[in-house]
Amino acid sequence: MNRPNTVNIRYGLVGANGKMGVEIQSYFSSLGDLCVLRKDRGVLEEIERPQVIIDFSSPDAVFETVELCRKYSCGLVIGTTALTEEHFSRLKELSEHVPVVQSYNFSTGIAILKRIIKEYASYFEDWDAAMVEIHHNQKKDAPSGTAKMLKQALGREIPISSIRVGGIFGEHTLIFSNSGETVEITHRALSRRAFVIGVRNAALFVLGKEKGFFSYDDVLESAQAR
Repeated sequence: MNRPNTVNIRYGLVGANGKMGVEIQSYFSSLGDLCVLRKDRGVLEEIERPQVIIDFSSPDAVFETVELCRKYSCGLVIGTTALTEEHFSRLKELSEHVPVVQSYNFSTGIAILKRIIKEYASYFEDWDAAMVEIHHNQKKDAPSGTAKMLKQALGREIPISSIRVGGIFGEHTLIFSNSGETVEITHRALSRRAFVIGVRNAALFVLGKEKGFFSYDDVLESAQAR
């Protein structure tokens, strides 16, 4: 999953001036990809038709992003957090015409961790469980979208402690405990590159689809099938 694909991508980027936007442009350009549409607050540069639009901005921008995808009849990779039911409704409407990959976390490690949790959740049914998630102090939503995904994979309600401190990219720890022992499972992102690699995997996945609503789990399964 981490080996770069030789296909070059013409992509649009919403949230181009944000930290993830800058990292995406740096990594994609190192592989020969070309950003042909850039959008941020007060900025819209349209050079040519993108093959896919990538959105790592804010919930306020989602509806405009959907309209851009309709305008260019191109797919969407969206990692914006704190989405509402209205956002999901619009994204699923869009997916009836073009491919949409939505995830709160594009880390391959998190996708693998979700599978592990689903497979072994039944073994911890009688154990107490909790989660601690830590992110940088500029992250607005709490708990994180990733924490919600991991809780959903576990299949039961658990307390989640959210810590916002410093410049931590993302750390999630699941804790299982009974009266005699404790098991902890931790995923720690070392840099934004962990997510950007997954974003490019998702963009390549979109290029091979006609339409549909997908998660990063679908991207991972597709890569394993090749």
